[in-house]
Amino acid sequence: MKFKTVNPSTGEVLKEYTSMSKEEVLRIAEKCNTAQKTWKTKPLKERAALLVKLAAVLRKNKEKYAAIMTEEMGKPINDSTAEIEKCAWTAEVYAQNAERWLKEEIVEADGVKHRVVFQPLGVILAVMPWNFPFWQALRFGMPALLSGNTGMLKHASATTGAALAVESAFKEAGFPEHVFRTIIADHETVAELLAHPIIKGVSLTGSTPAGKKIAAIAGQHLKKVVLELGGSDPFIVREDADVELTAQNALKGRFQNCGQSCIAAKRFIVHEKIADAFTKRLAELAGKLVVGNPKKMNTTMGPLVNENAAKDIDAQVKRAVAEGARILTGGKRMSGAFYSPTILTNITKGMKVAQEEVFGPVASIIVVHNDDEAIEIANNTPFGLGGSVWTKDLERGEHIARQIEAGRVFVNSIVKSDPRMPFGGIKESGLGRELSHWALREFVNIKGLSVYEHKK
Repeated sequence: MKFKTVNPSTGEVLKEYTSMSKEEVLRIAEKCNTAQKTWKTKPLKERAALLVKLAAVLRKNKEKYAAIMTEEMGKPINDSTAEIEKCAWTAEVYAQNAERWLKEEIVEADGVKHRVVFQPLGVILAVMPWNFPFWQALRFGMPALLSGNTGMLKHASATTGAALAVESAFKEAGFPEHVFRTIIADHETVAELLAHPIIKGVSLTGSTPAGKKIAAIAGQHLKKVVLELGGSDPFIVREDADVELTAQNALKGRFQNCGQSCIAAKRFIVHEKIADAFTKRLAELAGKLVVGNPKKMNTTMGPLVNENAAKDIDAQVKRAVAEGARILTGGKRMSGAFYSPTILTNITKGMKVAQEEVFGPVASIIVVHNDDEAIEIANNTPFGLGGSVWTKDLERGEHIARQIEAGRVFVNSIVKSDPRMPFGGIKESGLGRELSHWALREFVNIKGLSVYEHKK
């Protein structure tokens, strides 16, 4: 099967690819399996040292890799460059902490020696989306390989160039052949690969329906899964929050990457006392966003990934208006895959837009009377990925954050990922954790090892 990658900014066809046959994909899996038997025996320090080299490769090729992302999925070039830098930093964090994060645990029990050891499972399959092409692939790959596994990446077809570049980065850094491979395959082939005994686990970042399908296949074959799925993150603004600071962060939290992020702020739950001032300022800032050619340095918001995505966002906005929402600013299709930055007001908790994931540049404002109502609305969604609380009262902010049903909650910061902290969701936002030492322990055998005296 042949397919083409397309620049969403211009509609230009970038390149044509041919999907691999099932036989070719299986041959790659077998090579990864053979490579893993040697890779797992390498000392942890050697594996960590290769991550340092990977960081150097990423920085050396930063402009080239950033250009691939910008062309394939429309991310503004400054954001693409920042994504590569974040990947390089994360590689260094893992290298610096490898020994401590994978250190055997000592347990006091009734024998001579008791240890918890962490041993790799084998070949791990990653199924990744297009919105952060390098970050999400490497967020999986670095800890999986560091803990002794080998990895196979099936990326979104829209970012095939990025997927191949990720594989080449590992090779250039000196990782052994077949320790990390990219495959170009259709859904049927991926399903068969996941069911094959060679594959010991799967990590998917994507939509909730896709996660459920992958989990169902993995469950039939008793394979470990990590799922980072959709989100409808609440952004709670208390009455004592600084309007300017909060609005500036709201703009970034909602509109970065054209709103195409699972952890983007999507529902702005604002206390009635400052709702007007906050909404007005956010609308002013949204109006100053420079929407256009993502290759230009002054562009702050590019296109959606394709025209169908823009059509989907437009349909969600129109449905919200039909349910009683008001468009304060934006709400219009622009040329091709572009959509205007949009603020929706008069949103009530029963509207679909207040519960579902809106994967584009649309902010929904929900006005509340108090903290308890804010918490109730924040949790009134099937998702539980991230959230944030904005307030000058840090103690109160933490109290509210602890009640938000999500895997990652911030006080006075937008939701973001950090390699030193675990990342993931609950409810329909997924299961398992990425990043930090928690990621290193997802695809390992957590083995209890006990030694007793040989005596009667």
